[in-house]
Amino acid sequence: MTTEAVQLSTAKGRWILVTTVLGSGMALLDGTVVNVALPDLGRALEADIEGLQWTINAYTLTLAGLILLGGSLGDRYGRRKVFMIGVVWFAIASALCGLAPNMEALIAARALQGVGGALLTPGSLAIIQATFAADDRPKAIGAWSGLGGTAAAVGPLLGGWIVQTIGWRWVFLINLPLAVVVLLIAMRHVPETRDEEAAGRFDALGAGLAAIGLAALTFGLIETEVVPMVLGVVILAAFVLVEHHRGEQALVPVGLFRNSAFSAVNAVTLFMYAAMGVVFFLLVLQLRTVSGFSAFAAGSAMVPVTLLMLVISPYAGELARRIGPRWPMTVGILLSGLAFMWMSRIGAGAHYLTEVLPPVTLFGLGLSLTVAPLTATVLAAASQRRAGIASGVNNALARTGSLLAVAAVPPLVGLTGEAYLNPVLFDAGFRLSMYACAGMMAISALISVLGIRIRF
Repeated sequence: MTTEAVQLSTAKGRWILVTTVLGSGMALLDGTVVNVALPDLGRALEADIEGLQWTINAYTLTLAGLILLGGSLGDRYGRRKVFMIGVVWFAIASALCGLAPNMEALIAARALQGVGGALLTPGSLAIIQATFAADDRPKAIGAWSGLGGTAAAVGPLLGGWIVQTIGWRWVFLINLPLAVVVLLIAMRHVPETRDEEAAGRFDALGAGLAAIGLAALTFGLIETEVVPMVLGVVILAAFVLVEHHRGEQALVPVGLFRNSAFSAVNAVTLFMYAAMGVVFFLLVLQLRTVSGFSAFAAGSAMVPVTLLMLVISPYAGELARRIGPRWPMTVGILLSGLAFMWMSRIGAGAHYLTEVLPPVTLFGLGLSLTVAPLTATVLAAASQRRAGIASGVNNALARTGSLLAVAAVPPLVGLTGEAYLNPVLFDAGFRLSMYACAGMMAISALISVLGIRIRF
């Protein structure tokens, strides 16, 4: 099914953008809003730091493992339809999270949330790619990146206010009214699109291998057990072989990676989001556990990122259209890496204006320069009819990077057990973690400068 190209400047174009931003923003918001509530829900549900890791990673695991399937379902059965199903699923799972009586129930509900996120996240970007006129796509993607990234950045601020005023359970329940708004707008303003050439059976084996392999590897990393790690690697290797054998009917068509720019930008994504996942997980805990910030003050620390993403991202998308994405991405990634090095100096009794604000601002500048060009490169390197699967691959690698880094880095730097309740121990682990994150950003920047040669 195709639809007439929509101009961003029209009322219809603005409503489509609002719908996709709110939908994907809901999933992104939940990826960060929970972080600031971790100490409170950990104490309330008597969790150790491994429980906190699973609170984050249960969500990321199902999101990463199934987001490819979500993109394929949207391409085949209708991007708006699958997007809306994802919104409903996400809302129901959010209610279960908010009502969870213990840690086990919360982790299970978080996993269900990730399934909903896997349905709605790739659909939001694919809707933009399939409905907007070609000349408007870079600007629309820039606006989507800026506003959607803002949702992720504003999460800790909103979470801090919610935790401090009405309790940690409401960081999940807040999704219910937002989901209703998204559904109402989508039904009225978003046209249906799909890939008319989609055919054949779904790659259920590939989807199962990806999800099980990631689950085993994540469990092994968090619990520091070798057997699940090895099993996870073996299963993921089998996933690669299965995808290669299935060709164009694969969950991840190998042909996509014949485009060098697509391969490079996805490698950039993997390392960049691995570093960011650890920062978002640990920074708020550091501010609360070591620096003595309140929940609201710790959440407010990321406000500069929000403001900079809002202002700069649309211009970064336009700059990438004019000069290519290579240099905006590389510079932005390097600035973010320097910011993480700077964050390592945040410690006991840190003052916000002198020790927190400068590195957070630098991170905001770097992220604003990077996200829109990165997203536009992913879509430009794939055909329009494969928009859903291209978006799904990139989102899967972003979540996989975050998933594995959040599982692996804390135990490697000594953050295990009840370390989040021990300021001295947590401070030392946080510092080492920021060095590791800066290193991952350096790798990402190197791949960007050497491998991104595409022009829009």
